[in-house]
Amino acid sequence: MTDHAADTPMPDLDAYAAAAAALLGLTLDPAWTGPVVANLRVLHAAAALVGGFPLPDTAEAAPVYTA
Repeated sequence: MTDHAADTPMPDLDAYAAAAAALLGLTLDPAWTGPVVANLRVLHAAAALVGGFPLPDTAEAAPVYTA
């Protein structure tokens, strides 16, 4: 199996964190920028693994349950 996480380019997460905070109307304390970006790196790697997981053409979407 191919390591799809390694194939996914790393976006500029510092710029993303700043833009997302501004979009959400949040003030991001500079002391928290490093931990936020570190978390985004972990989430990016996890998303790359999930997105890169090969599924057969016969795979069906899971049903949606509502309460």
